[in-house]
Amino acid sequence: MKRVGYIGLGLMGKPMARNILKAGFPIVVHNRSRGKVQELVAEGAEEAFTPAEVASKVDVVFTNLPDSPDVEEVVLGPNGILEGAHEGLIFVDNSTIKPATARKIAAALGKKGVRCLDAPVSGGDIGAQNGTLAIMIGGPESALEEVRPILDAIGKKITLVGDSGAGQIAKAANQVMVAAQMVAMGELLILAKKAGADPEKVVAAIKGGAAQCWTLDVKPDRLFAGNRNPGFKSYMQAKDLNIVVETAREYGAPVPVAALHTQLYNSMVEMGLGELDNSAVLEIFERLSGTKLLEE
Repeated sequence: MKRVGYIGLGLMGKPMARNILKAGFPIVVHNRSRGKVQELVAEGAEEAFTPAEVASKVDVVFTNLPDSPDVEEVVLGPNGILEGAHEGLIFVDNSTIKPATARKIAAALGKKGVRCLDAPVSGGDIGAQNGTLAIMIGGPESALEEVRPILDAIGKKITLVGDSGAGQIAKAANQVMVAAQMVAMGELLILAKKAGADPEKVVAAIKGGAAQCWTLDVKPDRLFAGNRNPGFKSYMQAKDLNIVVETAREYGAPVPVAALHTQLYNSMVEMGLGELDNSAVLEIFERLSGTKLLEE
């Protein structure tokens, strides 16, 4: 079996690394905060102290990091993956970053004989825990086929979209739709409440018809229980939408609705709500309407 490295053990990364370990792959892990590393070490993982060390010890190295500068630092910075890279290594990035950054990193690592896959994921913390994520791939098909048994441990739908950067373009498109669903759900819940209908019954009435979507299937029960914990953090949704807007500007693609949703999520961050679930965009509409979803 291929020896795997995983760098970045956050809300998504830790359960994904755990599922790779459970599938029987030898795994070397690294994270800035060592507590999460020690959890996986106790389950059978090996600890490494730098990204370079991880890369030097494995056949496939994964990263799952917050933003483009973080991935650049871990890959290209001091003691980064590039320093530990060797001929035949495969780099798989589960982060959501700019397509241009994915291409830059692929070019740099390619000079050392490393094949790269940008492989952002969708499905939230539940999908990460259950190994049911959707994985969008950009990069060479030969590399994908080599790592597919590893990806099968973390996802149930794996799609090769195109060359380097295409996975990140697909993720940007994904986040356009996710934000639209979250914002629409917030609007309809407060509309129902403000107009005198039971929001819970409204959701039950509409999610069996044309309005059915992942968001209505998964999020309302958590909101009706008063749970606005992530999930997927709103500041990360804002970051992803900023990537959408920047990429759209780069290619001249009109995204007026996504731009509005970007403003809403950026406002959440400015209001100190960025650590809440992305479904908590509902709170913007609560404040604007003077109506709470749940009575206090």
